[in-house]
Amino acid sequence: MDAGREHLMKLCDVSRETLQRLDAFAAFLIAANEDQNLISKGTIPSLWTRHILDSAQLLPLAESPKTWLDMGTGAGFPGLIVAALSGAQVTMVEARPLRVDFLRKAAEILDLPASTEIICAKVERAPRRDFDVISARAFAPLDKLLALGLPFATERTRWLLPKGRNAASELEAQKPLWQGSFQLVPSITDSEAGIIVASGVAKRGKGLERK
Repeated sequence: MDAGREHLMKLCDVSRETLQRLDAFAAFLIAANEDQNLISKGTIPSLWTRHILDSAQLLPLAESPKTWLDMGTGAGFPGLIVAALSGAQVTMVEARPLRVDFLRKAAEILDLPASTEIICAKVERAPRRDFDVISARAFAPLDKLLALGLPFATERTRWLLPKGRNAASELEAQKPLWQGSFQLVPSITDSEAGIIVASGVAKRGKGLERK
């Protein structure tokens, strides 16, 4: 049995109603996965650990943000989970219309706040505004993520970027290109993965670029 559901309850203060909505979302995701490849079928038995808990573990690292941008949300991780478990105003950006349709139906099932925003667009074309937190999971290499997110960031923006086995090497490779405070936090769902936590991100020699 997937222990992620129980672990989630220990990690976050999850009400019974929210847990029931997450159960309904999980069932909806599994059913919808038959029609479009939202998640790898091999991860379905460990859905709570591999996707829901994996997303929720970002919350303790976020420092109670008011606004949160999730780039390339895909099947809703971490954006939907963050919106369901926190008081942050979450904006999810996803370019694929079928994914956006799934996200909007999932948002209804999760009874997400009216302030939750789902934008059907490439990140480059999303409306520009500042966010307290920027996240992206399994979306793009680190250098591209930083470049895409920079127009939405201030010096105080906290970046939370879950990465797999190559997390350390990606972080090392960005050093000649980017400046700021970067650290690698171990993932609680995968001993070989890590979460890149950053702030004050800017191109080296250029300061914080805004467009």
